[in-house]
Amino acid sequence: MSSQADERAAELRELFFQSAQELLQALNDQGLALEKNPANAAAAGEIRRVVHTLKGDAAACGMRELSELAHEVEDALTPESAADAASLPEIVLSAADMFDAMCAAYRARLDPPSGDPLRALIWKRAQKAAVSKVVGELKPSFSWTEYDQLAMGEAAGRGLRVYQIAAAIAPDLPMRTAGLELLKKVLQEAGTVLAVSPAESEWERASHVEFALGGDRDAEWLAHKCRIPGVVAQVAIEEFVPALELTEGDAVAATTATAPSAVGFQAATQNTKDAPDPTLTPIAANAGNTLRVDAERMDNLLNLVGELVIGKSMLHQTLNEFVRRFPKDPLRAKLSDAMAFQSQVLNALQRSAMKIRMVPVDQLFRRFSRLVRDVAKLGGKDVALSLSGQDTDLDKTLLDALAEPMIHLVRNAVDHGIETPAERRAAGKPEQGVIRLHACHQGNEVVIEISDDGRGIDSAAVLAKAVGHGMLPQEQASRMSEADVMGLIFEPGFSTAEQVSEISGRGIGMDIVRSVAQKLKGSVSIETQPGRGTTFQLRLPLTLAIIRALLFRVSERLYAMPLESVIEITRASEADIHHVDGHEVIQVRNEVLTLVRLHRLAPVVFDHRDGRVFVIVINSGERKFGLIVDKLVGEEELVIKPLDETIVATELVSGASILGDGMVVLILNVNEVARKFSSTRVAPATVPANKKVSSVGANA
Repeated sequence: MSSQADERAAELRELFFQSAQELLQALNDQGLALEKNPANAAAAGEIRRVVHTLKGDAAACGMRELSELAHEVEDALTPESAADAASLPEIVLSAADMFDAMCAAYRARLDPPSGDPLRALIWKRAQKAAVSKVVGELKPSFSWTEYDQLAMGEAAGRGLRVYQIAAAIAPDLPMRTAGLELLKKVLQEAGTVLAVSPAESEWERASHVEFALGGDRDAEWLAHKCRIPGVVAQVAIEEFVPALELTEGDAVAATTATAPSAVGFQAATQNTKDAPDPTLTPIAANAGNTLRVDAERMDNLLNLVGELVIGKSMLHQTLNEFVRRFPKDPLRAKLSDAMAFQSQVLNALQRSAMKIRMVPVDQLFRRFSRLVRDVAKLGGKDVALSLSGQDTDLDKTLLDALAEPMIHLVRNAVDHGIETPAERRAAGKPEQGVIRLHACHQGNEVVIEISDDGRGIDSAAVLAKAVGHGMLPQEQASRMSEADVMGLIFEPGFSTAEQVSEISGRGIGMDIVRSVAQKLKGSVSIETQPGRGTTFQLRLPLTLAIIRALLFRVSERLYAMPLESVIEITRASEADIHHVDGHEVIQVRNEVLTLVRLHRLAPVVFDHRDGRVFVIVINSGERKFGLIVDKLVGEEELVIKPLDETIVATELVSGASILGDGMVVLILNVNEVARKFSSTRVAPATVPANKKVSSVGANA
């Protein structure tokens, strides 16, 4: 029995950690929104909801230190303590960092760090709030009924500014009711009076009166209007922050039938007043339609779909053989119809399975708002983050793998790319720099761009650093192209920073970007303009699971490549191939392409009967090249299987697949083939005396 209890406790802890990551991201997002606009009531309300949820979930999992600290933060976020709005974002962002550190410690079964630094911030803010609470003799209570709070919350939800206004009545006012009616009329002209305390029948005996007002005016304007000479002695105004009630989406969701419900899971550890409201908000409704599934289960499902695709190929080959043997058999048509139907259903199943793993890049992009803010603040810079294409879908596995290289690229863009406000003013630029993250689909690839409007990259400085650090001799440096110079940035240990700082300068990070891109069968490129900015472009396959491929043979070996990379296929003879600067090139219409041979790097003597070979024109990022092959086999839908590095230890192959007849085919990594072979020089073949060698340049 204890074993089942331990298993359930472990499951709830894991669910908590998954939910906590989303809550902490929301805390960062809303903290940044509140920093930009301290009067953002919606952001403040969402922060309170997140902290309240985290408090209850942590208590349910026995994480006492985290729950108690969250409770203290929640107390600091109540409307009564909202006078010092400027310090609230600092508390929220510090709380997000502290909660994240505590969750990491709990996950590793370690003692959580002390929350005293955060408590010091809370205490400091509480002292300011206590001082600003009293305005002379006026001590507002703002004790609204449940109905009043509901009306105020609805007004805030419609986008109105909701203020709580307390007005002390002038002691020598002869007709108090008439005077306060005048004040109420002034407020009604500024917005909608949502609540009044005390009731109008008690105004003659009241020392002050309180109003709740919804409108679009700011607090300073309202305070000026409320100061009616002879009627109002003092005024106190606070912005109302709605206290969001718990919903079913606030608790950690249990996904098994035997686990307690989200409502019961949280309510079991809280007071009755914290019990969730049965009315679902839109957030809760969306949460109810979301099912958490372990990634390993999804991988197993995709593997099974992949096996079905292989089985479909086997059936197609068997059907083709049957047709050849029995061309007039009446079963042929029935088998063909059954196969067509099976293919249609399997294709739909395959697309559905693939979409399950697809997630919007926004899950990655939204992490960088806090990173940009912190790095910019540390460097004394003013930087804004602009996002576009957040709805672009990408395989979850690729998205997770991109997190680390993207962190390096974004951090470098802020630290190295964006100038200080003074430098930008001197260059005639706005003081605020901009980092742009953009994602889009191009064919069977997803393109992610990280760009800045900063100083750009000085290729001469990069080259000088490389030579100075002994990374390459001066003679080789003088022959390098602009693209080759930019490629030095990705070399391990290379850095253009003059001194090592907390942010950068150690020469690690950019090499990780290239290695991760290569591991994901993608590529990374740089486009820069001095004084204008730099753009890093990552190109990655949408998924690493199933592709449509072109099969071909080279030296009797079978290979495949993604069909999306193929532009066209042409034929060429030995006379069509030229040697330029140590490269084999061919002219296709008005374009000169570098040729790549897989079987060996030196030119070969054509052994084909007609003296002609197939040239597959391939697109790799921003360049094209031609791949010489012996024979075309055809198109096939392939399921990519990863290869053990002990069997095939090369970046040139992205995986393998099994054909319907059981044959194994290697799938080429097009980007790596282009990078390695197109830069390799080959010895020129013996050229007949009557043959002219064209002086054209390669573009790869």
